[in-house]
Amino acid sequence: MSIQSQNKRTNTVLVIFLSVLAILFLSPILVVLVNSFKSKLFISNEPFSFPNPDTFAGSENYVSGSQKIKFFNAFGYSLFITVFAVIGISLVTSMLAWYLTRVKSKFTSFAYYLLVFSMIVPFQMVMFTMSKTANMLHLDNPVGIIVLYIGFGAGLGTFMFSGFIKSIPISLEEAAMIDGAGPVKTFFLIVYPMLKSTAITVAILNTMWVWNDYLLPYLTIGTEYKTIPVAIQYLRGGYGAVDMGAMMAMLVLAMIPIILFYIFAQKYIIRGVVAGAVKG
Repeated sequence: MSIQSQNKRTNTVLVIFLSVLAILFLSPILVVLVNSFKSKLFISNEPFSFPNPDTFAGSENYVSGSQKIKFFNAFGYSLFITVFAVIGISLVTSMLAWYLTRVKSKFTSFAYYLLVFSMIVPFQMVMFTMSKTANMLHLDNPVGIIVLYIGFGAGLGTFMFSGFIKSIPISLEEAAMIDGAGPVKTFFLIVYPMLKSTAITVAILNTMWVWNDYLLPYLTIGTEYKTIPVAIQYLRGGYGAVDMGAMMAMLVLAMIPIILFYIFAQKYIIRGVVAGAVKG
């Protein structure tokens, strides 16, 4: 068997395998989308069937679900928290990574490894202490939770930025300082533009995390400022009753922004991960 035919067979097997994986990953989304257009009375009995004239509910689930959970209010809170938390994580961790990488001392080494260690600590270990501390410091609001997200996102962001900063020649920064640029000007005019691919990757990963996060908003800002994941779970009524139609419709609306964002920015993910993890 020639090498060309062997490679062709390998590629065929790989395509089939990846196609099966794609179907497995996309099938739950398809099930949610199909059921969002069905009457709630038929979802439990026929969850995998497509809507027909008897089961089709049109936009009823979307309208009723939006009214029940005040979807657009929840959307506004989620959008506000996600945008500013991601901007904060990107700026704070990039500056911190630059400092920890360029300033060599026992303190910076300890701080770096402490941040890396924080990546492997389960959230469940600190959630009760964190929620109590957030309440004491008055961080239990949409602005305060942004500070918490910056703290929880500091480990991964600093790790990725540090890996790429190590590959930037320090001579560029020295030349800028010789020309009279201070540390702030050097960072924003010389260093940060070079971190574009890593910054976009950090932004993408944290956007998907913050937008879909349920536990942290539920523990800190609770029912007063409901984000989309928190608001959706309130479609569960007393004694375990669930309006499945409205819930499916709201899940679709919650997924659309993050899916569109991911499709638009996915090309930067691998580029940024490789740049941040391989260098140095």
